[in-house]
Amino acid sequence: MSAHPAPLPAPLYQGSVNTWECDDGGHLNVRFHLERAFAGLAHMAAALELPRAFGEAASSTLLPIEAHIRFLKEARPGAALIMHGGVVELGESEAAFCLDMRHADGAPASCFTLRAAHVETRALRPFPWSARTREAAERLLIAAPEHSKPRSIDLGKPPAEASRQRAIELGARRIGAALVTPDQCDAFGRLRGEHVVGRVSDSVPNLLADWRKAAADNGASPAGAVVEARLVFRRFPRAGDLIEVHSGIIEVGDKTLRLVHWLVDPESGACWASMEAVALTFDTVTRKALAPSAEARKRVAKLVVAGLSA
Repeated sequence: MSAHPAPLPAPLYQGSVNTWECDDGGHLNVRFHLERAFAGLAHMAAALELPRAFGEAASSTLLPIEAHIRFLKEARPGAALIMHGGVVELGESEAAFCLDMRHADGAPASCFTLRAAHVETRALRPFPWSARTREAAERLLIAAPEHSKPRSIDLGKPPAEASRQRAIELGARRIGAALVTPDQCDAFGRLRGEHVVGRVSDSVPNLLADWRKAAADNGASPAGAVVEARLVFRRFPRAGDLIEVHSGIIEVGDKTLRLVHWLVDPESGACWASMEAVALTFDTVTRKALAPSAEARKRVAKLVVAGLSA
């Protein structure tokens, strides 16, 4: 008998890990976990009788609102991955989907609870599901698996009133800046979700250099890994738009850090997206989590930004 629960009812993404998708930790980078989640969402749309919902000619699509992610077992180059999904909750024009990606042996790799709205593709106005989609959703209804549920993040907390000015006032650090390019956008011209996380992944070393140096001082070969995250989509940049990443540490644990990132428009000051993440540092040789010294934790604790949340 398998040690892992049975797959969810809808077969979604299936593939493997490419070496070029891996980061300095030697495992699949978070942006490529998200890339697979959005491929899974497109397959979920098809299972819900919404054909070609992510094609340029679509009249309606699924617009991501919020994602909760558990990263459970690292995926290294060559690893086979398969994703199954189900409908956790169905409202008038929104739904919560569980997208469960596993290794070949059935062990969970990452699990996404993704809330999305059924919207028309131009003005993004929500409108009700069709009877056909509701019937399909009934066949895919599931109870959320235990490994999908929040462990360290409070999903009941309302999203913060985030803006560039507010980030500056709170003392969050500007750790990244980027330009949205056409190749990063979907068929509707909006930045794809994995590139939102990609901007954070590219920027976070500017925030955590001291923390990781403390680990390296102990003779380790350190890299970072996110173990849980909450991502809130607020507005969707298009090609030519600018993104700044303003971030802060909000909690220092024995082995983990809790971080908040606000991705903002430096021209309008509005927030594109926000993310809370629980991250650890691990040794790339032993593959085990590292615990910086009490002195290092005390030093990093001085960088905690009060009042910052996702």
